[in-house]
Amino acid sequence: MDEAALDAMIDAGTTLLGIEMKPEWRAAVRMHLTISLGHAAVVLETPLPDHLDPAPVFRA
Repeated sequence: MDEAALDAMIDAGTTLLGIEMKPEWRAAVRMHLTISLGHAAVVLETPLPDHLDPAPVFRA
């Protein structure tokens, strides 16, 4: 994902959550988001055998 797409995700997330982000934090947030998205990609690429059921969804 390029920096423009990451910045769009950051802007959308901070707006949605009502979080005010200082400009000097953007590089660190972008780096951590890149790492998190990389971890998510590894999980999504891992095949789940048919005999396993997905975990239940927690609802509060």
